Amino acid sequence: MNTNNMKYQFLPNTADIKFQAYGNSIEDAFTNSAYALVEIMCKEKIKDALVTKIKVNGKDFESLLVNFLGEFLFLLDSQNFILNKINRISKIQLNKNKEYELTADISGDNAKNYEIAHNIKAITYNDMLIEEKKNKWLCQVVVDV
Repeated sequence: MNTNNMKYQFLPNTADIKFQAYGNSIEDAFTNSAYALVEIMCKEKIKDALVTKIKVNGKDFESLLVNFLGEFLFLLDSQNFILNKINRISKIQLNKNKEYELTADISGDNAKNYEIAHNIKAITYNDMLIEEKKNKWLCQVVVDV
């Protein structure tokens, strides 16, 4: 399958929802992972009404991705914020504590304005994969619904 122009795709999974997200950089693959997550949550087009910033850390790329996607679940549960767009994402780098770190400027809307299709319980490490091949990045994620 040619994934050059594809941002993400959903894969068969028995109980949960599994997807692969792609990008020319790891930051692009993380961004497309967030967009796949939002599609799982809501099938409607989200408006661009609210703006906020997030910052996450992780000891490795896998924990960074889990924390990054988990932040969107936290924002939904705590502030009724649902993502529309990642306006800017920083280059992933090691911080002074030798953890990977990223920040993102994001926009979205109040989730009460939308019908939530799937209630996601958690981002899992089950079958997670982050790899680079020929200057292309792939993130594979399974979410517990």
